[in-house]
Amino acid sequence: MEFLSGGPLLLIVNPAARRAARLVADARRVFSAAGVAVEEAWTERPGHAAEVASARARDVATVVVLGGDGTLKEVAGALAHSGRPVGILPGGTGNLVARALGIPMEATRAARVVLDGVPRATDLGRLRIGGQPHWFAFSTSVGVDVRMLSRTRPKTKRRFGPLAYAATALGEILDFQTFRARISVDGERFERDAAEVMIANIGSVLNDMLVLGPQIRADDGRLDMCLYAPANAGQAIGVLWRMARQRFDAPERLVFRAGRVFSVDCEPPQQVQADGELVGTTPFDVEIDEGAAMFLVPKWA
Repeated sequence: MEFLSGGPLLLIVNPAARRAARLVADARRVFSAAGVAVEEAWTERPGHAAEVASARARDVATVVVLGGDGTLKEVAGALAHSGRPVGILPGGTGNLVARALGIPMEATRAARVVLDGVPRATDLGRLRIGGQPHWFAFSTSVGVDVRMLSRTRPKTKRRFGPLAYAATALGEILDFQTFRARISVDGERFERDAAEVMIANIGSVLNDMLVLGPQIRADDGRLDMCLYAPANAGQAIGVLWRMARQRFDAPERLVFRAGRVFSVDCEPPQQVQADGELVGTTPFDVEIDEGAAMFLVPKWA
């Protein structure tokens, strides 16, 4: 708890988080029992979490985010290279970043990680699309997962969590679609038909239920291009099987490249997501921001 000696804790809450009021109450009890003062800020619109973090982080010892991956990447981007620790209370649908960092999904245990955890420097991705900058801690992508995100109803996500995506994902695979992808990775160019193109910072999905590609790490100073190019719905299911088994030896359907600077364009243009939020339409550019975030993680992680 050494980093908490410099002042109160700022808790930024996304009210759209699943069971937000209950999670906040659970976390308050843990912080109160430890004698830690807490200032709360509840967000009111997209981008508000970043505004709050930028305005108030200097006056607190650490910043804690209660929300999903989208809220977390806002705060992490706003505090990039500040050295300010960011704690995580998972409250989103997938909580992909929290799971990959070993953060417990239960609020009281996650709050204890805020108190007793250790800071870990983590890379971020910087995305520029339509002249606007965005950050991501997990990934940015185009293709089947973006259509899945846009077609899954918020009410269903709040009720079922990650399982909400399952039925939508199956429907998207069966309604198989591809697009022409043109990608540059540190100047090396790729062009082919694809069902999905992802620039990933973290490779583990839902505690390794799926792995996006080989040796994808959030602290290696690189991002990873994952190009998935099945020719039909049957091959798409086969790609998922390979991701679940961590078998990536199918170069005709799976292409991976690590790098620092990327550009992606598609024909026809595709919607783009960054950490679960739709941010615009192709083309876009990405670069690594090495060690930009400082997340609080369990000592054993």
